[in-house]
Amino acid sequence: MTIFPFSNFKHGKILVLVFLSIHLLFSCIIKTPSKQKKRYVQEDLEKEMACYAPFNNRNMDINFYVFRPTVVYADDLVDALKQFSMYTGNLGCVHSSIFRSIHGNMIVWYGAWMKRSDENKQQLGAALLSVLSNVARMAVLMDHGFFEAYAGESRDGSPAAKFFTGDIVSLNSATLSTKDSEDNSGSYAWLAIFKDRFCKTEGARAGICFRSHSTRSIVAFFVWESLQFCYSFILASDCRRTILPYLDGFAVNVKYDVFRVVYVSGENVDVTVGLYSKNNRTMENEVERNGAYSFVQDFRGR
Repeated sequence: MTIFPFSNFKHGKILVLVFLSIHLLFSCIIKTPSKQKKRYVQEDLEKEMACYAPFNNRNMDINFYVFRPTVVYADDLVDALKQFSMYTGNLGCVHSSIFRSIHGNMIVWYGAWMKRSDENKQQLGAALLSVLSNVARMAVLMDHGFFEAYAGESRDGSPAAKFFTGDIVSLNSATLSTKDSEDNSGSYAWLAIFKDRFCKTEGARAGICFRSHSTRSIVAFFVWESLQFCYSFILASDCRRTILPYLDGFAVNVKYDVFRVVYVSGENVDVTVGLYSKNNRTMENEVERNGAYSFVQDFRGR
């Protein structure tokens, strides 16, 4: 039995070529809409999975937890913090994300919370620390606290920084002396640096200044178009000429690191296993035990 029963090989070859041409044409016609549909679905998913950081403190409190992993595979810590993010959503955390240092070994958890009183903020903070004590076997908690945004800018004019999983972000922190933090002079100096640098920084999509009165820390947060733009900014920066003059006279300790966003709230999280699985203590139990349950009830009743 022959697949193409043509007596004339020349004619058969021509027909085969015609058949293949028609097949390819119809394949393109059929597959193109499918590819376009897949791309549109992906774009819709990305819009849903965006994380936001506000430019002011009118409606949101910002929370950072900085960890240094003590285990070989830091993915376990990331998975635990993903579950932590899921549970914080029940407590009023509107947006959360996890940043992983590209060159160092730091992992940062970011959360944007509904605005609340200082008392409820302290209670919630104590409850969160109690829950995070469960990661002690995997990491050391290097720094943490609630921050407020007091300045920010974006290239597209939006009132908040928007970022997705896979994006590049940078954190530039400064710890001031008690005197410099009390009179807000350090915050204004940091703001002057931000205003001067952002408009000149190619590839920065958005930037925000955060400050914490409890820890005397100021943080500059940038979202980048790519890692290459971030590297170019670092290599081209002349700190002695452009930054240090603003900080003249301040007792300040400055740190800088570049991160990749490895998670934003709303993504799928496996809750059947891990640090906060149903077989372990849940965050709600920890919150109730640490005196912040009244806030949770108030939030859920809104």
